[in-house]
Amino acid sequence: MKRIFVTLSLFISMTALAGKAEREYIKSDVTPAIAAAEAKVKASCGCPLKFTMNDNVLSSSNDLYQVKHIADAVTEGAGPYCNDAASKKAVCQMKTLEVVHGKETAFSFKGDKGTATTDGNSFQGWDNMAKELDK
Repeated sequence: MKRIFVTLSLFISMTALAGKAEREYIKSDVTPAIAAAEAKVKASCGCPLKFTMNDNVLSSSNDLYQVKHIADAVTEGAGPYCNDAASKKAVCQMKTLEVVHGKETAFSFKGDKGTATTDGNSFQGWDNMAKELDK
């Protein structure tokens, strides 16, 4: 029930700033990709991950495509990566993964928050995220 509420809250907040095409893409592609990424981290690494988006990515179709690709990268990478205690510990220190728009594509980690910056054309994949988490 809590999972449904969080997903619904995320969907409602995401759609407030987006146009019709963006809202439809969020509903059909982005929200399911985010849910899959969160579920995969929980199942593979044993810890929850909250996936969020900064308001500045919601009105751009290009940024939303990158959000989906980032979520897909997490889904594909978490399982194979979280195969030992040290790797699980590295991933589980990240409680939130926020996607923001910026001038350059990057991934940074500070405290318990990962920030994936997209320029609308590209994103940092799982390998780069894992490399930063392993520091």
